[in-house]
Amino acid sequence: MRIPESELIINPDGSVFHLHLRPEELARDIILVGDPGRVEKVTGFFDRIESTRASREFVSATGYYRGKRITVLSTGIGTDNIDIVMTELDALANIDFATREAKAVPTQLNILRIGTCGAVQPDIPLGAFVFSEISIGCDGLLNWYEGRERVALAGYEAAFKEHCGWQERLSSPYFVKAGAGMTERFRTEEEGEKVFMGMTVSAPGFYGPQGRSVRLGLAMSGMLEKWESFTRDGHRITNIEMESSAIAGLGALMGHNVGTICCVIANRHRKEANPDYKDRVSALIRFALDRL
Repeated sequence: MRIPESELIINPDGSVFHLHLRPEELARDIILVGDPGRVEKVTGFFDRIESTRASREFVSATGYYRGKRITVLSTGIGTDNIDIVMTELDALANIDFATREAKAVPTQLNILRIGTCGAVQPDIPLGAFVFSEISIGCDGLLNWYEGRERVALAGYEAAFKEHCGWQERLSSPYFVKAGAGMTERFRTEEEGEKVFMGMTVSAPGFYGPQGRSVRLGLAMSGMLEKWESFTRDGHRITNIEMESSAIAGLGALMGHNVGTICCVIANRHRKEANPDYKDRVSALIRFALDRL
């Protein structure tokens, strides 16, 4: 079936609308970062850079790390941007831009988000690495897509809503596993670097949706304590960030191998934060590159 021009906009130079990437510029192994400035941090480890692109917050570079071709792309903040990024990455890999039709044999991408987060458990220290084995979408994005029930963990959702006293006016949360292949790459304690595996809350904001109160009160009192105490099948909620759920959910629907790993820069239980986290993020980038 041909995809109309209004549904997938292709720029005059043959690149996809927002990312300004052409299909031949995309590698099968992809790293997503939030901050456009972090793209250069990742490519600083590359052997060589093949191409670069920039459009709004979407800065990208494709190059080689130890002989492996990798694309690094910044997404900006939030799951709304992830909706754009995941859809356009999938289009670059699986739509023939000349015919505007899906390719007969789909390509599976390996997509890893490297970011920062806040821990909710007291035993997870500042600077620790946390892999999102399951992502909890409090953003509502996946609810807009057909097939949501096929990839979401319904039992987890029901238990979570009951445990938290979830309010009906809030977006219905969804739980989605990371790609099995990506998860196994990070289930490791090599080189003395422990990776915490857990459930990650993706919030649709940094303040109220993550339980922060500055001048405004919160709709759900005791939210962080309820997240900290929620468990299911041996899994606990380890951390909070703003993108992993959309990556996990859309990735699962599209058939890609996806995951999120973050460096802890705040511990919400202990009310600690470390704004000087750049060295640990650099260590995480190298750690992730070696396993992608």
